[in-house]
Amino acid sequence: MGFATNAIHVGQEPDPTTGAIVAPIYQTSTYVYEELGKHKGYDYARTNHPNRKALERTVAKLEGGHSAYVFSTGMAGIDAVFRTLRPGDHVVLSEAVYGGVFRLATQLLVHFGLEFSFVDTSVADLVHASFRPNTKMLYIETPTNPTMRVTDIAAVAKLASGRNITVVVDNTFLSPYLQRPIELGAHIVVHSMTKYLNGHSDAMGGAVVLTRPEDAEKIYFIQRSAGTGLAPMDCFLVSRGIKTLAVRMLQHNANGIAVARHLDAHPKVRKVFYPGLPSHPQHDIARRQQRGPGAMLSFDLGTLDAARRFLNQVKLCALAESLGGVETLISLPAQMTHASMPAEVRERIGITDGLVRLSVGIEDVEDINADLDQALLYV
Repeated sequence: MGFATNAIHVGQEPDPTTGAIVAPIYQTSTYVYEELGKHKGYDYARTNHPNRKALERTVAKLEGGHSAYVFSTGMAGIDAVFRTLRPGDHVVLSEAVYGGVFRLATQLLVHFGLEFSFVDTSVADLVHASFRPNTKMLYIETPTNPTMRVTDIAAVAKLASGRNITVVVDNTFLSPYLQRPIELGAHIVVHSMTKYLNGHSDAMGGAVVLTRPEDAEKIYFIQRSAGTGLAPMDCFLVSRGIKTLAVRMLQHNANGIAVARHLDAHPKVRKVFYPGLPSHPQHDIARRQQRGPGAMLSFDLGTLDAARRFLNQVKLCALAESLGGVETLISLPAQMTHASMPAEVRERIGITDGLVRLSVGIEDVEDINADLDQALLYV
């Protein structure tokens, strides 16, 4: 079956009891045993429930994984992945990683004996040089948030092979419709399902997709032990959103290309960071490993004052955290998504005070560009 067909039907079969084409929301915490030691596959909603199991089947199928587990947030899923490690283990991460991941690693997980190295994973030689005898995981964002650097997944996965290093890819920015990390050598894929998978800015959720049964066992143990599984209503909302993922991503992608080109030609914009532009340093890699460049981009307005004047004037574009919704969302990473990252680190990796991040929605692209143009008059 094709991607769109799987998104609509896998894990979303009609209810066998009533024939309802949309499965019911099992809004219950407890399941009754038929007799001592015997139940119908569910006992307590923290450990599992039908809506979660259905969504996990869908996500695993779309990413091409062996199995998947869904969590209360994307960060809960990422935390579970890091919890599979042990004190003394070393992790190599993309240096321009999402601010929440940087905070989790440097302010929490280091106190449990894990070691972290942040490198530019778009340069394979730097990845190779960062490996140590105790390196157990390579964690990649591609494209990175918000600098939009692209890592050659197949190339770095090849470097990790034979070294007992687990390759993890955050595929949130592109979704499985535009990028398939497992086919390129990744062992684990993570998502903030709050973003493109749900797509409607009305539910939280995270996903961890596994290729190896032994990893799946660890993740499920962590999920049910820590109580971080996704609740029934959120599972229902994400499942509903995934049904339109293919058509949404087509429009997101088309709008992203059009807006990036428009901003790239604007005299008030110093530089646009977008893998779909030929000027992007990893443009060829993106064309090879992605089905499209997507709808995430960043652009430099030079100074914090210029960025503030611009952001305070947008009307259609919503100044807000998050991304991946049908509406266009805009933010200033240095003061929003990456505020917890030290200023010197942000400056070194290119998250300047004038860098604006744009999540292009699926509105009429002429309206998006018109709003950006009127706001740029104030820069």
